[in-house]
Amino acid sequence: MAQCAFLGLGVMGFPMAGHLAAAGHDVTVWNRTTGKASKWASAHAGSAAAAAEQAVAGADFVLMCLGDDPDVRDIAAKIIPNMKRGAVLIDHTTASAELARELHAACKDRDIGFIDAPVSGGQAGAENGQLAVMCGGEADVFAYAEPIMQAYSKAITLIGGPGAGQLTKMVNQICIAGVVQGLSEGLHFAEQAGLDAEKVIGAISKGAAQSWQMENRWQTMVAGQFEHGFATDWMRKDLRIALDEARRNEARLPVAALVDQFYAEVQAMGGGRWDTSSLIARLKNADKR
Repeated sequence: MAQCAFLGLGVMGFPMAGHLAAAGHDVTVWNRTTGKASKWASAHAGSAAAAAEQAVAGADFVLMCLGDDPDVRDIAAKIIPNMKRGAVLIDHTTASAELARELHAACKDRDIGFIDAPVSGGQAGAENGQLAVMCGGEADVFAYAEPIMQAYSKAITLIGGPGAGQLTKMVNQICIAGVVQGLSEGLHFAEQAGLDAEKVIGAISKGAAQSWQMENRWQTMVAGQFEHGFATDWMRKDLRIALDEARRNEARLPVAALVDQFYAEVQAMGGGRWDTSSLIARLKNADKR
């Protein structure tokens, strides 16, 4: 059993921290909205701290699942001076590789381990303990931290040094953007052609067109149901990070850049909190214009 602190109890962090507690770890949580931390503590017989600095005191592992670079940088500045030497900071936030390297250096100065460890699998993956974790950091630190992450994961991979986890998550989001747009266009085309979507998916999902998005989202996409899953606002944040990195490393991402603008149209339709599969809504909306 390890002493853990979990900072950030959104749709991902709340169940992830719950899996840690269920695995027998002693977990203290913190969230900007104190009511959510209290709710988690009641549900999991854990502890809620009034401040992030208090949550990390004495912890062997500190895990973060926050919003964006500024949030992570702000909280890290408060907690790193209060973490004990030999502890490990695991950042599950999807953030920039530049920030990951910055945090690694700050932790190393204080003899604290650091792993950048963004996740994939969405809310359902977090709730079911089936996340895929992409890690960057030093091999010995990763080996020490991996058993902790197993509480909510189905696959944990050390990709490379500091920042490699974040770079891999960018690859993940780049790939998803293209797949969701392709699926949206395919389903829209089928509808316009008067085809039975269930029969179409039943046929093509057995071949090369198959994808996680097709398997898990086609029905809700056809029904126009987007009140679930990973929000468009967050996807645009992730794509912004990827496109910024591409400008630095001179990668060409024409499809990702285009899909990012399509998501901007979804936001303009009031769909900022809709699931990322809502790309199909802008195609249907175009029919009405």
